[in-house]
Amino acid sequence: MVPLVIYDNECFVCVKFAKLVNFLARGRLFIVGHYTDMGKQIRDRFLDDTALDMFWFLEKETAYGGRAAIRPLFMALICMDNKNVQAKTLDDTFGIGCKSPKAVIMRSASIFTHSKKINLKNL
Repeated sequence: MVPLVIYDNECFVCVKFAKLVNFLARGRLFIVGHYTDMGKQIRDRFLDDTALDMFWFLEKETAYGGRAAIRPLFMALICMDNKNVQAKTLDDTFGIGCKSPKAVIMRSASIFTHSKKINLKNL
């Protein structure tokens, strides 16, 4: 499995976060929006009902969500080989409500308040 990041592609903060990850990964990660067809398929197959509450990093046999995903994602960005998966341009399809200061604070805080780890080996 290619390491991949799933993010809320309808949220201003989440799109900015995904763009930063995409830039740092230099095309070595596959990045998918929660609300795309592929994102829905991945959520249905590998994740649970809390999937939309946080961003996810999936690699090998584990799915990390929210706070639990920060360290594995950071390590992947540092340790990945230089093979190019596919450079990807991310859409800015978020609603205007996601740009309010309150929304920015709440979504930024959710990275630290939500955390989950799912073993994909048994699925």
